[in-house]
Formats: sequence, C-alpha cells, structure tokens
Amino acid sequence: MAKLYFRFGAMNSGKSTALLQAAHNYEERGQRVLVAKPLVDVKGDDRVVSRLGVTRPVDFLVGAEDSVRQLFHAAAEPGEHDERLHWHLPVSCLLVDEAQFLTAQQVDDLMRIAVEEDVPVMCYGIRTDFKTRAFPGSARLLEIAHTLEELKTICRCGRKALFNGRTVDDRFVFDGDQVAIDGVAVGYESLCPACYLEESGGKLYQ
Repeated sequence: MAKLYFRFGAMNSGKSTALLQAAHNYEERGQRVLVAKPLVDVKGDDRVVSRLGVTRPVDFLVGAEDSVRQLFHAAAEPGEHDERLHWHLPVSCLLVDEAQFLTAQQVDDLMRIAVEEDVPVMCYGIRTDFKTRAFPGSARLLEIAHTLEELKTICRCGRKALFNGRTVDDRFVFDGDQVAIDGVAVGYESLCPACYLEESGGKLYQ
C-alpha cells in the first residue's frame, strides 16, 4: 500500500525545490509523475517555482471546490499523441505543492489516492499562517498523513525558524486575510519563536 506524505517547513525551507528534485528522481528512473498545486497559488501561474530559479509546469490545478481525485484521474489518462516524458506509463507518484491551501476534503481525496489506488502522494507546504494558525490543508495532513517530515530553515538570528512573519513595505503586519501570496501583495520572513514574539509585541495570534 502506498502512503500519503506531508513534508512541511517554514518559508524558505526548500519545499518546492525538494518537490522538483523528487520529480526529477522519479523521471530519471523512467517513472511517471504528476505535479499539482492549488489554483489560489498564483505565483508562477501554472508552474511550480523554486526560489533557486527552477520551475516546472503542473499537470493540473486544484480549485477550492474541485475533487482532487477526479482531477487526478483526468490527468493520469494518457493522451493518444502525447509525447511528454513517460506519459504512456501508469503514474508512479503524485506531488502536490503548496498543500496548505487545500481543503480538508481534498486532503482526504489524496489519502484515498494513496491507499485505494496505490499511488504515493507527496505533499509539500507550511503548517501555519502569519498569525500562527494552521491552514486547513495542513491541519488535515498533520492528522492523517502516514509520514510527516519537517524541512528546516533558520531565522535571521541563526536559530531554527518555526513561524512565518508577513511583511508589507518591509514592516511586519499581524492583521489581514489568511491567504496572501508571497511576492504578489506581501512578503514573508521565516522567524524563530523569539524573533516572532519580539516583532509581534509578545503576542501569539491564536
């Protein structure tokens, strides 16, 4: 039986880079992968974008009301004249970027793909927003994923970063919608708990 994996970390911990490396590893061994991400992540439009400058088109985008399982089945069906790499083969792995933006029901779909269809599903994302609150997709993944793996990065002070601080015009802010895409309207900085509390005036915005 295949497994559902959740690989998480603060901003700048190399999640998208790790996803692209995993895709490369599968394809280098002659296996087929599908790559997906939520539609709300407009950074890179229909591509996964690594901060190292590496990009890759996704095979399907997931809207807020979409069935991930239906999208997976549609994307997995080989086209008659499709000449993309390994496209005639069955899918060996589904890779999902920015998985925090999925709904709980969509994460349940990913579990069913892994368990009932025997296709490993590797999800990459952050756990919490700039107010330290869990995203719906991340919360569900933490509840049901077979395997959890933390991808680590450091704070500006050199300690392990745990939280994601949001900035507007290079100033930290603690009000606003949960979803604001990095580089579109705001910026983000990975912070350790001590630096987060310093910037927030000692508050954890639960």
